Amino acid sequence: MKSLKVVFLGTPEFAKTSLEAIHQSKHQVVGVVTVADKASGRGQKINQSPVKVYASENNIPVFQPEKLRNPEFLEELRKLDADVFVVVAFRMMPKVLFEMPKLGTFNLHASLLPDYRGAAPINYAVINGEEKTGATTFFINEKIDEGNILLQEELEILPDENAGSLHDRLMEMGSKLVVKTLDGLAENAIVERPQPQVEHPKNAYKIFKEDTRISWKASSKTVHQFILGMSPYPAAFTTIKIGEEEKGLKIFAGKFEISDHGKPSGTLDISKNEFKIYTEDGLYFPLELQLEGKKRMTVKDFLNGFRNFEEIKF
Repeated sequence: MKSLKVVFLGTPEFAKTSLEAIHQSKHQVVGVVTVADKASGRGQKINQSPVKVYASENNIPVFQPEKLRNPEFLEELRKLDADVFVVVAFRMMPKVLFEMPKLGTFNLHASLLPDYRGAAPINYAVINGEEKTGATTFFINEKIDEGNILLQEELEILPDENAGSLHDRLMEMGSKLVVKTLDGLAENAIVERPQPQVEHPKNAYKIFKEDTRISWKASSKTVHQFILGMSPYPAAFTTIKIGEEEKGLKIFAGKFEISDHGKPSGTLDISKNEFKIYTEDGLYFPLELQLEGKKRMTVKDFLNGFRNFEEIKF
């Protein structure tokens, strides 16, 4: 089988796993493009992306342009004479960049396109209670996540699976799909196909802080899936009042039951042994949570931290 020269573009752990799979395959990674190093945390320590760390450890040339249209950067990439660019969890690319390699530029997306185009496909698949999702490789064009499909594979979503677990399973599956796509392109064995035309495809827009607030007026199942879909990141939250102080409360896991309780949605019932919240059609019991300013803990540890439950309100 012919070996392809690949330039890889990506940033987080999800992308690093695909880079590693390509590097360990018969194909040659001739360069990596990733985000610029940035300072973060209290000590303003300089952090490198997981993709950069892996590339540096394996002596792969790394490019970290501030602007993807930078002429010097584009010239450096041209000199690499790559057959194909592979993109996993990167940023919007200009046409001058994605049209550069002779075989084109393809992207790995963690959904069964055309559903869940956008920045948060894994979260929304869980939030919406899907029973399956998958990964798609497709050629990049000027529209977001709308290029021709190369390969696609399905993955079952497990009962009560959260976004973190699904992320990790899709990361492994997706890395294999990337190598399979490279093998197919090398042998000219893949027939690209346009994405199916769907009148109302499901969207996976970027999640902002205000999108992570739990609505207790929803059904118990909807609340449960929302919390799973936001766990562990960015994490679903609600607000509680302890005395006169209002604090954010992140909930990572829990269970629910359906019951005709006749109480207003969002009513809190809390004691030394139990923490339950009334929803539209039942009860939700948080099992793992994190009070603002504290670390993540079990509900038992959380309840042990209080003496006066009368002062805790929604």
